[in-house]
Amino acid sequence: MLKSVHLALLGAALAAAGYAQPIDAPLTLPDCIRKALAVPSMVSVTRLDRQIAERDLSIARAGLLPQSSATVGTIYTSPSQLNRETFAFIPANAIREYTGLAHIFQEIDTSGRLRAEIARARANQQAAQASAGIAERDLKRAVSQAYFRLLLARRLVAAIGQSLEETQTFERRVKLLAEGGEAARADVVKASNQVAILRQTLTSAELASTLANQDLAAYWTPDVDTVLNIEDTFDQAVTADARSGEPAAGSVASPYLRRFEFSLLDAQKKGFEADAKRTRALLLPQLTLGFNWGLDSFRVDWQHRGYSATAGFTVPVFDWFRTLNAARQFTARARQVSETRAISQRRYSQEFSAATSRATRLLEQAGQAREQVALAEEDYKLSRVRYEGGEGAAVDVVVAQNQLVQARSNYYTTIANYLSAKLDLEVAAGR
Repeated sequence: MLKSVHLALLGAALAAAGYAQPIDAPLTLPDCIRKALAVPSMVSVTRLDRQIAERDLSIARAGLLPQSSATVGTIYTSPSQLNRETFAFIPANAIREYTGLAHIFQEIDTSGRLRAEIARARANQQAAQASAGIAERDLKRAVSQAYFRLLLARRLVAAIGQSLEETQTFERRVKLLAEGGEAARADVVKASNQVAILRQTLTSAELASTLANQDLAAYWTPDVDTVLNIEDTFDQAVTADARSGEPAAGSVASPYLRRFEFSLLDAQKKGFEADAKRTRALLLPQLTLGFNWGLDSFRVDWQHRGYSATAGFTVPVFDWFRTLNAARQFTARARQVSETRAISQRRYSQEFSAATSRATRLLEQAGQAREQVALAEEDYKLSRVRYEGGEGAAVDVVVAQNQLVQARSNYYTTIANYLSAKLDLEVAAGR
């Protein structure tokens, strides 16, 4: 009895657990983007580059801090052949010399070299940050395009499949009429040929859908053959934008100037300018300070401890021409980046205008394509009614069917092109 009660409770718990398990929700576009960003990609590589650049900046700043070290050692020098109580090696201070010193070395940045190195490291950090932004933007764009391609492929499969079912129904109807002597053999051939064409078209569309599924899944998993359950939002963006009459392009003046490419070019220019300053610093005097404290004597005796302070002022004398030419070279590279930025500004301005025009026209075409689908569906129904009523020819039905398939395909293709154009517009607008 007790065992049966336990089994019953266990079964109820399992049933409750099974009932509580959530059904996998369809993947939205933000879900796909999050999955792609969560796995190794060029985005993660550029993020590591940014971390490396941050460490370079810390290393460059450390050059402004004093450096310390310690030395412990002993030196033995052979005695003089003339006087065994003295040493023979001139640089030494005694026959036996014992050293235990603490050193502090400070470089005073009178030439500006350390500050130029910090500026170069900061420019590298900004460049790495801009590169990371470009990589993340491009990945989001690629995932979005793959997402919309998969939606388009599945919509085409559904549309062609629906048309195939309608054509098969018409084929069966024509065959029944032919068996009763109310339709010609030519009508049956036309209907059967249309069914064969649509089957072949459906096979090609299913292949395109499979490849699109693999392309999207490859952004975050090696299991690309699993059919993705994605949310179908194919018409929502077009419907929302159709109400406003145009795609949202933003109200900022010259929005293309917000693109990461300009940040990257600015960082590159700052880097070359810092290189020029760092090279010119080799022509300026450099002050260094040093302090030593500890034991440096001919015997180990703490009473012999002491300290010494040093100051050095290095003035460059030769190698001016090579240094000056190297600095001028970096300055020319900075001007070269400025020229590239001006060229890019014109090109990205044209790209933004073209993306705006393309998205606006494709939005209008989507509305026209929707009307074309409605007219093609009505034409197909009327053609079937006329044929079954004995007032029309089978070729009219076949032509109407082809026009309907083409109209549906054009409509979905136009939506996909509009969504792709909207992605291009967002990139061109610096979003």
